Amino acid sequence: MAEEPRFDPYAVLSALDQQDVSYVIIGAFARVVQGAEELTRGIDIVPAMRPENLQRLQLALGELNARSLDGGELPPLAEGLAREPVLALASERGELKLVPEPAGTQGYEDLRRAATREPLGRGLRPEVASIGDLARMLGALGREQELPRLLMLRRMIELERSRGRSLERSRGRGLER
Repeated sequence: MAEEPRFDPYAVLSALDQQDVSYVIIGAFARVVQGAEELTRGIDIVPAMRPENLQRLQLALGELNARSLDGGELPPLAEGLAREPVLALASERGELKLVPEPAGTQGYEDLRRAATREPLGRGLRPEVASIGDLARMLGALGREQELPRLLMLRRMIELERSRGRSLERSRGRGLER
């Protein structure tokens, strides 16, 4: 039995950044970055579907020695992404899923609006989907097994809102004095 590659998100994200790929991180890794407590062995991204971006993504995948999960050659991205709603890949640094249009969204441009650049260390600041968009995607999947994660995201949204309200109140009090 072949040993699974060690998940190294820094290597995956560095390869994407070195090729100047435009993408938004979604899925479990995005939820972890946003503060959720869960484990993952890969990264899911929504790439910008412009041809020049897909060419840069293809180069980054080559650097990672990415291949289809069955071990076959990596298809040209435009073809693979047109055929599959999720293109799941294996690399020497972990799993990578390319999702051109996640459930409940209209793809990269839709998610990019609320995404934030998150400092992950090692000079990496990838765009990560907002907590609200992560909840929207999970809700759109309609899978019962995702309900605990969806409820956790909704609690995180409420916590952010209450923090925002308390910050607004404390700023308002500071002006009254």
